[in-house]
Amino acid sequence: MPLLLVSEQLAKLPGIGIKSAGRLAYHILNMPLEQVEEFSETILKARKSVNFCKCCQNFTEKEICSLCSDQQRNRKIICVVESPKDVAAFERSGGFEGVYHVLHGLLSPADNVAPEDIRIRELMSRLSGDIDEVIMATNPTIEGETTASYISRLIKPLGIKVTRLAYGLPAGSTLEYADEVTLQRALENRNEL
Repeated sequence: MPLLLVSEQLAKLPGIGIKSAGRLAYHILNMPLEQVEEFSETILKARKSVNFCKCCQNFTEKEICSLCSDQQRNRKIICVVESPKDVAAFERSGGFEGVYHVLHGLLSPADNVAPEDIRIRELMSRLSGDIDEVIMATNPTIEGETTASYISRLIKPLGIKVTRLAYGLPAGSTLEYADEVTLQRALENRNEL
C-alpha cells in the first residue's frame, strides 16, 4: 500500500515518529502531483549537489566551503563539532571566528560507532599545520564526552592546546529548575567577576 510505504520512509527521518510520518504521508498523497514532483526533485537535486568540504568536512556545493575559503577566519583555532547543524548554530551566534571540523557522528561502542566511522583521521591530518588550539564542542552526552576525551588524548602529544566548551546555567534560567549535573558544571566552570 503506497500510504504505508511513504509512512515507513518518512519515519526514518530523525524526530519523526510513526504517527507524524502517517500524517505527513497523508498530506503528501493529497498534494497535487506537480507539487509532489517538485518536492521530490528539490530534495534529490539538493542531495546530489551537496558534498563534504575537503578541509572541514562540512556540507558544501563546492570543493572547499565558504567558511574554509574565508581569509578573515582564524585558521589557528579549530572547533570540532558533531554535525553540520552545529556549525550553523555557532555561525548564528556570531561569536566564533576560527574554522571548524565536522565529525559526522560521535563514538558510541553501544551503537558500534568506532573512530574509523567518523572523521577523526581527517581532523588529525589538519593538525600538521600551524594550529594553536582545538576546541572540543561536542554535546555533553556520554558519547560527546567519550569522543572529546578520545580526540583530546590523540592531540595532546602534538603540543596543541585542547579545550572544551564550558557548561552551566543557560542565560535567563532560574536555579530552582536546574538539574544537579547542570548546577555542578556551573560551579566547576565559574568565572571571576
